[in-house]
Amino acid sequence: MRMYDLIMKKRNGGILSKEEIEYMIAEYAAGRIPDYQMSAMMMAIYFRGMNAQETVALTMAMAHSGDRMDLSAIAGTKVDKHSTGGVGDKTSIALTPMVAACGVKIAKMSGRGLGHTGGTIDKLESFAGFTTGITAEHFVRQVNEIGVSIMGQTADIAPADKKLYALRDVTATVDNMSLIASSIMSKKLASGADAIVLDVKTGSGAFMKEEEDSFALAREMVTLGNMAGRKTIAVISDMDQPLGCAVGNALEVEEAIATLRGEGPEDFTKLCMTLGTYMLLAGGAAADEEDAAKKLQRVIEDGSALKKLARFVQAQGGDAKAVYDTTLLPKASVAEEITSIQDGYVAKIDCDEIGICSLMLGGGRETKDSVIDLSVGLLLHKKVGDYVAAGESLATVYANDSKKLAEVKERFLKAYHFKAQPVLPAQLIKGVVQA
Repeated sequence: MRMYDLIMKKRNGGILSKEEIEYMIAEYAAGRIPDYQMSAMMMAIYFRGMNAQETVALTMAMAHSGDRMDLSAIAGTKVDKHSTGGVGDKTSIALTPMVAACGVKIAKMSGRGLGHTGGTIDKLESFAGFTTGITAEHFVRQVNEIGVSIMGQTADIAPADKKLYALRDVTATVDNMSLIASSIMSKKLASGADAIVLDVKTGSGAFMKEEEDSFALAREMVTLGNMAGRKTIAVISDMDQPLGCAVGNALEVEEAIATLRGEGPEDFTKLCMTLGTYMLLAGGAAADEEDAAKKLQRVIEDGSALKKLARFVQAQGGDAKAVYDTTLLPKASVAEEITSIQDGYVAKIDCDEIGICSLMLGGGRETKDSVIDLSVGLLLHKKVGDYVAAGESLATVYANDSKKLAEVKERFLKAYHFKAQPVLPAQLIKGVVQA
């Protein structure tokens, strides 16, 4: 078998066999296929596409290219959750203890963020001492004992995907549905959960800007998961404005804690309840959607979800006192209001621009080596549909650098657009894709 022949076959519109794809991924991961040949293959796939069988073969080949988590020692159904990412997306921090408090085992692997704000791991490190650098043995034991653990994704999980994604990133071949779906699902399948609930974002602050593309990606990933024997469900949710009100690591943690007390923003709470409902159904812990929603509401009202978060934080070395006293979370030295310069209804918020404001303050990474300032960020006071009077506060900015603060205030105002007439916010939940 020669890579040259496989490139030519795909270039000419041919269908690669399972064996050919397994050969290609194994040889590339081992360094025996050079980047220039794999770049040519990625470009051929970009233009010619892949059918369902090819996509499944690619996903499984990458999932099997390194270590796979063995979660068989964990009793019960293990459920994982994945988000395609967005601005203010702190969902895992509130959602996982809610679901675990309802009796479903959460064994989740997460990464650090590269972009607007940190990833789930970065946000969790707002709890002093918290670590996701735990052993597989600790991970399994913790899930059995308290029902939830989040560990850092190791370099040995789907290493072929990591290598391939880095190549696609510099060869303009990221934006292909089959390649995106196989990249996400190869890591999820290697992580070992029995069921997977996906939060696929759509809108200006999402990877997929168009709703049609988000549904197509969701269908592709659900098909991949189910064909691999994992119950997979995708929820398509709006990311045309930031999720919730907090954007920035410790601020998002504080908002997640408020949500577990029943005091969170309406949109963020609704998303957690929706995703949690499908996680309970996938884990066999609810009879139907109504039953699942009641159970999730109950663990918020009786405080057991908040207690579960505290136990989870403590089990991984973090200061659990901060769950009950958020003044112990990292705090910025300066808090300043940004006021509106006009009257009107908020018609649109440039979601990515709000994320960039957080990044400029130091709340995200521009490179893999960037050090995140966990204390900085923004707290929005007005969102789409809200009426604003001139001089009224749009947001509070939390900063540790006066120069960065001034630059952010100027940029932030340009992200808000107003209309004289009332405006309805977009529907948060666009739909659900199941087998």
